[in-house]
Amino acid sequence: MSQHFLLSAAAKTLSLKAVVRMSDEEAHDAFRQIRWSDNAGNPYCPRCGCAAVYGYTTRRLWKCKGCGHQFSVTSGTIFAGRKLEIRDYLLAIAIFCNGAKGVSALQLSRDLDVQYKTAFVLAHKLREAMGAEDVGATVSGEVEVDGAYFGGYVKPANWKENRRDRRLSRNQNGKRRVVIVARERNGKTLTFVTKTEDAGVPIIVGRVAPGSTVHADEASHWDQLQAHYLTKRINHSQVYSDGEGCTNQAESFFSRLRRAEIGTYHHVAGPYLAAYAAEMDWREDHRRASTGEQFLMVTRAALGHAISRRWKGYWQRRAA
Repeated sequence: MSQHFLLSAAAKTLSLKAVVRMSDEEAHDAFRQIRWSDNAGNPYCPRCGCAAVYGYTTRRLWKCKGCGHQFSVTSGTIFAGRKLEIRDYLLAIAIFCNGAKGVSALQLSRDLDVQYKTAFVLAHKLREAMGAEDVGATVSGEVEVDGAYFGGYVKPANWKENRRDRRLSRNQNGKRRVVIVARERNGKTLTFVTKTEDAGVPIIVGRVAPGSTVHADEASHWDQLQAHYLTKRINHSQVYSDGEGCTNQAESFFSRLRRAEIGTYHHVAGPYLAAYAAEMDWREDHRRASTGEQFLMVTRAALGHAISRRWKGYWQRRAA
């Protein structure tokens, strides 16, 4: 029996020890090389794109000769206005990538020795950068679609006679949401959050390319997809795969998200559920990449992402 990829040496190419031992100068140089990798690591102005820049000797800043704009290695990125050392951000990304089922903000705050609020916002900034990969993306070919409820846990009453059927909407707390997944077989995964599973039908129609074959379960609202795609259905009360219809890869994604909810994050409800789902679909899509490759991809995504309009000034209740 062959060894699982995650257990192999090829999967473990990122060393936390190497990041911790970096000097701040080495970390700054690593950020510079990653951010401007398209220009051999040489900085250019993030405002006008001019490559004629010069650096200051007393501070880690550059100034554009074209427009006069001063900028740093994190200017205009999701890390703009940073307070931590550069090395701490590299370490945070490394810790974040090493968590197969995610890393909680509490764990991140302990590892980095920062406040919980700092770790919470930092982790969500990374999720936003990772999720940006799916903006406007579509899936095609053999596509599996499904939905599952997450969040909004209601604790049952102590005495049996006081308990209510928590499946009914009147006995829920309003935080429960559905994650809709459209997963291309051996390809990309897209996730969306809606109040009900049937509300995901028009989203699926807009994000699955025409001519695709859609696999869905027996839920009646998926009947509407037959007007747009060749649709193969599977009745899960009878069988999980009958050689035609199959949604096992969509169910596999939900298994990863469910494990993250129960074992790592515990609370993924409300306005944050979409961010956690996007993180997990990114991890699912890149599960065969080594930890070092994932580290570079997340760092590059964060440095290529604009200032977060949601998370900059989050705890001060102000937008960027």
